Amino acid sequence: MKKNYIGIREARINLSKLIRDVKGGMEIIITDRGTPVARLVPAQGMTLSLEERLKNYTSSGLIDLCPHTVKHIDTPVKLPADKSGHNSNGED
Repeated sequence: MKKNYIGIREARINLSKLIRDVKGGMEIIITDRGTPVARLVPAQGMTLSLEERLKNYTSSGLIDLCPHTVKHIDTPVKLPADKSGHNSNGED
């Protein structure tokens, strides 16, 4: 399981590996004596898609995806105006 919290000393020693992990979509929190002091995240414009990030988090053991998928979601039901004559969404 990949760590997402790491101490300053260990981060300095393993910086190349941490950069590869960040490129793969992971966010690394760097701590100083257990207190979070910095975040290592992908540079702006280099972010992965949600699907790629979920794949990376799943493969690193950070999350488990639900084995069931929703195949069809019905469209929302439009609610009628309440008895006072106002719409339920607050518009008059």
